[in-house]
Amino acid sequence: MNSVIDTTVIVVFSVFIMIIGLLFSRTGRNLKSFFAGGEAVPWFIGGLSLFMSFFSAGTFVAWGSIAYKYGWVAVTIQWTMCIGGLVTGLYIAPKWKATGNLTAAEFIKDRLGENVQKSFIYIFMLVSLFIKGSVLYSVSKLVGSSLEFPLIPVTLVLGIFMIAYTAVGGLWAVMVTDILQFVILTTAVLLIIPLAFTEAGGVHSFVSKVPDHFFEAVNGEYTWGFIAAFALYHIFYIGGNWTFVQRYTSVDTPKSASKVAFLFAGLYIVSPVLWMLPPMIYQTINPGLTGLETENAYLMVCKQVLPAGLMGLILTGMYFSTSASANTALNVVSAVFTNDVYKGTINPGASDEKLMKVARTSSWCFGFGMILIALIVPYIGGIVEFTLSVGAITGGPLLAPPIWALFSKRITGKATIFITMISLAVNLIFKIVLPLLTDDKLSRANEMLLGVLLPFVLLLAYEIYAAAKGKLSAEYLDLQLRKAVRDAKVIVVDEKEAAEIKRQNKFGLQVISFSLGFIALMLYILCAFTAKGTVMVAVIATIILLSAWIPYHASKKNMEALAPIE
Repeated sequence: MNSVIDTTVIVVFSVFIMIIGLLFSRTGRNLKSFFAGGEAVPWFIGGLSLFMSFFSAGTFVAWGSIAYKYGWVAVTIQWTMCIGGLVTGLYIAPKWKATGNLTAAEFIKDRLGENVQKSFIYIFMLVSLFIKGSVLYSVSKLVGSSLEFPLIPVTLVLGIFMIAYTAVGGLWAVMVTDILQFVILTTAVLLIIPLAFTEAGGVHSFVSKVPDHFFEAVNGEYTWGFIAAFALYHIFYIGGNWTFVQRYTSVDTPKSASKVAFLFAGLYIVSPVLWMLPPMIYQTINPGLTGLETENAYLMVCKQVLPAGLMGLILTGMYFSTSASANTALNVVSAVFTNDVYKGTINPGASDEKLMKVARTSSWCFGFGMILIALIVPYIGGIVEFTLSVGAITGGPLLAPPIWALFSKRITGKATIFITMISLAVNLIFKIVLPLLTDDKLSRANEMLLGVLLPFVLLLAYEIYAAAKGKLSAEYLDLQLRKAVRDAKVIVVDEKEAAEIKRQNKFGLQVISFSLGFIALMLYILCAFTAKGTVMVAVIATIILLSAWIPYHASKKNMEALAPIE
């Protein structure tokens, strides 16, 4: 590994991505354009962005650790995300788009009342900071360890860079980053796999050296009960996480919202296999890692097999995959605070200019909270324990009730709050209180089952009770009256705003096309420095260069659609 070349690669791509963010600094005219791309984002861009927003360096650190220790079960776990995407595409994503709301919090206020909305907002903001703080910790550990920099300053620098990018560019900047780092990361992973197999002595040698049960679908503490619970959790998470809901509401129609989720599901069929092979292979190269050392398995195999320049490339991909995930969360948390707290409660008459200032300022404030969480992750059990425990405790109670409200005519605001709080309390008791009192704790599978099944059972029980009593939610009936009034109004199309949205989308597509060309050029330059894998790098660079035509062609079609408006 040549740290000078790898550091140069990271710096060059980082500066380039920041420039891309600055290019979008003037596209955020109002909340709708800044947080939802004018609700006219192409579905394939929304789908790729959803895929990469879900994905982060934590995938390599947390799931890579599981793949190293237990093998194929790491792929099985991630296939539950595909199930969540399919169910979301069939039923949930089009429902979110059909609500006509900009954010999930806005829907909760419309359907369940302002008090419920405020309670969910505060819980969501807190949980988002914890989850994305853990994500920032993952990439800081990878970059710091590989380049031999101290963890704390790396965390601060990378965190500030993430915040600045989100605060400047809004949703389009975040989505362009998603596309670029998808390309960078896919390139790096495709290069690692054959080099890792070569290092392990070939496929046959790898297969013959793995531990018993390494290729079984479930292994260790990750049982079929855990997999079933995790699949249900991901239906809630992919269908109801406020970060992902933004991807469904930022496209033009409910059908496009479904396509966003289906593309996500399709990508999660293939990608877990590609991602988890390197740490699985490394188990046969260096089987001696234990404890938290296994979190470095992916990094170690990269350092061992990648030539100069390509290590920097994969670190860039890992960083920007994390950046995409954290940027999306910051964008949504900022959207919720600006649209639903500041505009909705503090200053309802605020101008677009004022709201944009609040949006960018809140991105910085929440971002610094994320950095603080990242700094404490090593002291609370490591990334695997942290990620799975936060998901088990909060996922079902926070995400299931709003999804239920999308379909139910009977669930009320009071019932929603009661079910959420009871579920959170029970989960916290079994996760934290009982282990302290009795020195006993739930297994990983039972912890996850409790977290997702308890709110589901409580919601179902209330639905059956309300149906037996013939009750309909007063909030639901009130929403139907307001919808009828809105539908009766004549919708006036603002042609100037429609033209601006088309210009914004055309510009975004052109930037993606140019950026893909830039990535291809950088890969061609790297060919001069790579001692192995040079032909593969050149081939991948050529494919990326040719693929730049796709967004360019889409931008030309957008220009043709813009001409009649002008």
